[in-house]
Amino acid sequence: MTRRSLDREILALAVPAFATLIAEPMLVLADTFIVGHLGTPHLGGLTLASNVVGIVVGLSVFLAYGTTAMVSRRLGAGDRAGALSSGIDGMVLGALLGLVVAAVLVPFAPAVLGLYGASAEVTALGAAYLRVVALGLPALLVILASTGVLRGLQDTRTPLRVVVTINLLNIALNVALVYGAGWGIVGAATGTAVSQWIGAALLGGAVVRGARREGVRLRFAPGGVLAAARLGGWLVVRNAALQFALLLTTVTAASLGTTALAAHQVVNTLWHTVTYGVDAFAIAAQALVGLRLGAGDVRGARAVLGRVVAWGVGFGVVVGVLAVLLRGPLSGAFSPDPAVQDAAGAALLVLALIAPIGAVAFQLDGVLIGAGDARFLALAGIATTVAYAPFVGAVWATSAGLAWLWAAYGAWLAFRSVVLGLRTRSDRWLRLGA
Repeated sequence: MTRRSLDREILALAVPAFATLIAEPMLVLADTFIVGHLGTPHLGGLTLASNVVGIVVGLSVFLAYGTTAMVSRRLGAGDRAGALSSGIDGMVLGALLGLVVAAVLVPFAPAVLGLYGASAEVTALGAAYLRVVALGLPALLVILASTGVLRGLQDTRTPLRVVVTINLLNIALNVALVYGAGWGIVGAATGTAVSQWIGAALLGGAVVRGARREGVRLRFAPGGVLAAARLGGWLVVRNAALQFALLLTTVTAASLGTTALAAHQVVNTLWHTVTYGVDAFAIAAQALVGLRLGAGDVRGARAVLGRVVAWGVGFGVVVGVLAVLLRGPLSGAFSPDPAVQDAAGAALLVLALIAPIGAVAFQLDGVLIGAGDARFLALAGIATTVAYAPFVGAVWATSAGLAWLWAAYGAWLAFRSVVLGLRTRSDRWLRLGA
């Protein structure tokens, strides 16, 4: 393929995926905007609860990433029915995991959030939010799995339509329940949970209809579910290591005080919005690398690697420039507290510098996930998180401030980029066949 035709193929998947991934964190962004105007303690409580949900989603993201790689490989090998069957097993696994996590978080939310060491008021508000939003976790994990199936089938448009729909619904419900019904932070959680269940029904239905067209039997298959769990095992380890790094970051932000914690929520929400956008090219990499390696096309897989890194870095540079130019309005949009605005504005300058570095790490992650190189990703995740710990520990010990915390986070992204870059320079990640 020519570079131009490969770029068209990448963009055909990445542009809808970009819109989908940008829309997903809007569920949290809408909550942050609405809850932020209830007060600084409310925003701090949302930070804690969002971090717990983020850990759950991060540990479960193999439902999307692993499923995308598995489905695309089988599609490349000519087995569309097998691809859909394995995807349905992943959806069942997601629903079961979501039920187990919800059963733990609903009764034990105060105890879980109490581990962060925030004030009693912040912890109580966060627990009220977490108890309700946990009820939507089974639906959220089904959304992850069904999105992975559709991406593996080279369809990023259906997830886009569904996610945009539930985002608009979420915003409407949040405004109505928080301000209209006067439910406060619980109203924001309720709107998010309801939106997630509707999204799960729409995306899951799309996969089921595709399976029926291929003659795939719709039944509970314990063997297939266990196989999906085993295939995702290394990705769970990898995700656990990455989520532990994010947990260290949030705990350190909490140690800096309520103002820093609230400002961290603003910057972290904006960063996750950016990373989901950068990840659009990584999603394309997962699908296209898996498809080419499934068909035995090593040269094509390497070509995808080069182009998605180029696109991702370019996107990261644009994001950095915008973060510098818009840091004032962005900081003021989420909190009326001048102290929160000042802390967030300083941290956004650091974010502008680390965005291109993070883009490299995200693209290389996507390539290696598409190649099925999960074991290396797990070991690399552990190694880079261990290397990050002294940096974030220094910020905690010295109370250096939120900007230095984000500088430490940038060092972690740099570690990941170097380690993954060295892997892709070798041939050990190029595994062929379904």
